[in-house]
Amino acid sequence: MIENFEHYLLEDCPYGDETTELLQINGEGTLNILSRDEGIGACADDLEQFYRNKGLDVTYRVENGEYFEGGAVIFSAQGDLRTLFKLWRISQTFLSIVCAIAARTHNFVEAARKENPDIMIATSRKTHPGFRKYELKAVKVAGGTHHRNSLSDSILVTQNHLDVADSFETLRAVKKIEIEPRDNDEALKYAGIADVLLLDHYSPEEMATIVIKLKKINPGLEIAVGGIKSDEIPQYAPYVDIIVSTAPYYAQPLDLTTRIERT
Repeated sequence: MIENFEHYLLEDCPYGDETTELLQINGEGTLNILSRDEGIGACADDLEQFYRNKGLDVTYRVENGEYFEGGAVIFSAQGDLRTLFKLWRISQTFLSIVCAIAARTHNFVEAARKENPDIMIATSRKTHPGFRKYELKAVKVAGGTHHRNSLSDSILVTQNHLDVADSFETLRAVKKIEIEPRDNDEALKYAGIADVLLLDHYSPEEMATIVIKLKKINPGLEIAVGGIKSDEIPQYAPYVDIIVSTAPYYAQPLDLTTRIERT
C-alpha cells in the first residue's frame, strides 16, 4: 500500500515540477512554515519522517499538543531545493488542516471541562477519506478521544439497526455495547442492557430529567450525546459523560505561509 504522504505528493507532482525545472533551480536551501493564526501542534512528527525519507533534515517542528501563537514558525527543514519545492505545498496544506483540527478539539475540551471535569470529547468516524489516521491523531493530541475508529473496533446499535433487527432483551459481547434509542421508552428499556446510551435530539432540560432515571436503572451507564452545536457544549456537559462531535474535522484550516531560501 502506498504511504500517505507519497500519495499526496503523487497527486501534486505526478511528473515533476515544471516551474523549478524551467528555472533550473539547484543547490541547498531552507524551508520555514509559519502560521498567521494561533493553533495547536499536530502530526508534524509524521511530516518530519517523510522529509527524512526524502533526504531532508528537519531542524524544528512543533510538538504534538503544543500551543503556538500567530506568527510562529511551526516547521523548518533544510536540504535539496528541488525537493523542498516539491514538498512545500502539501506540507503547508497538511499542517493547516491537522493543527486546526487540534485547535478546535482543544477548545471543545476546555469548554466542556469547565462544566464537567470528567467529560470526554469524542469524535466520530465521519473522517475525510484517506485522512482518518491524521484526523484521529490530531484530535487525540489535543485532549480529545475517538468515539469509534471503525466498524470493526466497537459496537453501536443505531436507530437504523433497531428499525430492521429483531427485538432483543439482552446482548452479550466482549466490547462495550452502545445503543442509540429512538425514544424515551427505548432509552429506559435499554439502560440495563447497554454500557453506553447515545442520546440525540434531547434538549439540555430533557437530558437533565432522563439521565437521572437512566442512571437509577444502571449506575454504571455512560451517557453520550451527539448532534449538538459547539456553543451548546456548556449546556449539555453537566449531564453527560461523552460528547460526540464531527465538527473538529471541519475546522477552518489555519492560515499558513511558507518561505524557501537558498543557503
